[in-house]
Amino acid sequence: MNQQQAKHGQLGDQRVPGYNLVDEPWLTVRPVGGGPPVQVGIAGALARAHEFEGLVVEFSTQLPAVLRQVLLPVVADATGAPQNPGEKGERLTRESGGFTKDELGSLETYLADHRAKFDLFDPAAPFGQVAGLRTAKDETKGSAALVATAASGNNVPLFGTRTDADPLDLTPAQAAHWLVHAHCWDTAAIKTGVVGDDQVKAGKTTGNPTGPLGQLGVIIPTGRTLYETLLLNLPLTPPDNLGLPQWKRGPHGPAWQPRAAEGLLDLWTWQARRIRLIPHQDEAGQLKVARVVISAGDRLTPMPEQEPHTAWTFTAPAKKSASALPERRPRRHTQGKAVWRGLEALLTPTRQGPDGGFETSILLDQISALQEDDRLPADYPLQVETFGMVYGTQSAIVEDVIHDAIPLPLLALQQDSEAQLLLLDVAEQAERLAQAVSNLSADLRRAAGTDPIPWDKGQRPGELLLHTLDPLVRRLLAGVCTAGADDEALERGRLAWEQLAHRQAWDVANTLLLAAPATTFGGRTISQGGKAGKTQTYRLGTAGANFRRRLDEILPRYADAVREAAAARAAETGPALDHDPGADFDD
Repeated sequence: MNQQQAKHGQLGDQRVPGYNLVDEPWLTVRPVGGGPPVQVGIAGALARAHEFEGLVVEFSTQLPAVLRQVLLPVVADATGAPQNPGEKGERLTRESGGFTKDELGSLETYLADHRAKFDLFDPAAPFGQVAGLRTAKDETKGSAALVATAASGNNVPLFGTRTDADPLDLTPAQAAHWLVHAHCWDTAAIKTGVVGDDQVKAGKTTGNPTGPLGQLGVIIPTGRTLYETLLLNLPLTPPDNLGLPQWKRGPHGPAWQPRAAEGLLDLWTWQARRIRLIPHQDEAGQLKVARVVISAGDRLTPMPEQEPHTAWTFTAPAKKSASALPERRPRRHTQGKAVWRGLEALLTPTRQGPDGGFETSILLDQISALQEDDRLPADYPLQVETFGMVYGTQSAIVEDVIHDAIPLPLLALQQDSEAQLLLLDVAEQAERLAQAVSNLSADLRRAAGTDPIPWDKGQRPGELLLHTLDPLVRRLLAGVCTAGADDEALERGRLAWEQLAHRQAWDVANTLLLAAPATTFGGRTISQGGKAGKTQTYRLGTAGANFRRRLDEILPRYADAVREAAAARAAETGPALDHDPGADFDD
């Protein structure tokens, strides 16, 4: 062992103090009503859950990891998961806004009974780790191997300021967050072979999948407080289906296996890796983690149907037959695509056909049932946060992280409700407007004698429009939440959206039209191919007129309102000029 390795306790010989997650202030929370963030342990976070808005994390994807690996399983195992909508509604909306005295007692007793299991540096059973985990040559890696944002091996962030050689001292709180993050999101890179793992070949383990959450488009419903968020994320589960969390399954060894999850708590606390944190005390006596051992862990096969934190996609079966059913797979989020652009998957309880379809998450479906039974008010301020990881090079590196949040009107979760139809229409209209702008760009480029921008290369003008529409859609979502079941308010909001969307579409279109060269006035005739020898002429005026007609088709309420207003003016004062910005392009 060299001097640097000895300093960082490579073999764990250095005696260090414990760090118990029950009491140590490793969690950061936001107080309700504002104020500086507060640091608490598990016990403090749960006892005062109604006093906090939510968790504050260093890296967005740590939030679902902390919820699933720690807080949710503690609550479910100590107090039980709700078994029916009535129980869930009562627990979520009780006047106290938090856990009852009996529930707090159960949580306190539970954490006291299992306190030793939450010690991050326990020599016999450290939390989420394997005691004594080691390679044949006692090799370790820098703690950067645990950190998704740090340069380590082939995982080099584009704008990272560190190199793989730079030491990275993690505080125990940081190490705890990245520990649970690795179990949820770790890459599928080759893992170090460890002593006691009989599946090691040539000192390595290959074929590792990513952490379980890396295979999902994670959806986390959030409420007004941490308490409400915890309840919103507890699916209805009979006691027999809960299973055991990892700290009650006994200490893990280096060996691992492919297996199915044995209940919800096993799924939430899945040990996708075998990990050992190696703590040391720096010159100032502060406890730090700079070295780690990370090896292969249990492989989740298959993805369980009861996974509550994802929407689902149905795809047509590979083999066509009368008995073949569409395959149900977790629906992953798309890089660079705002969550509202996938509203059809969030708002659809089930839509299945021969060519596939969507199904919303179990949690959102159950929240919808609460509103249907009047257990939640229609104007409840539900938020939805989405998380995803984009991997590259055989899922061995992290290329990007996906995180978004939107208000989600409860009534929009009701099948065929006015709120749902409005939001689905708006999402579809935005996509069609973007396509119309991109088609205008293509027609103008053809009129100028150049080829259209390929759909998979460069920035198409339609993407720019979607970017400008994003704040409008988010404002509309908040307005629909406020409107509740007021159909007249919803209709006014729909018309206002179409008016503003029309304006934004013309702003982008006018930029294209003004930039078109003079040759586009005369246009260009292009052969369509085929034996008939058909041709088509592309010119500026035709492209503009076609675009205007497409806008009238996509935004019919606004088009009707403009025509009605023009007719009213004509009836009062005679015919007036049409000041629509696209009027000059009519043929």
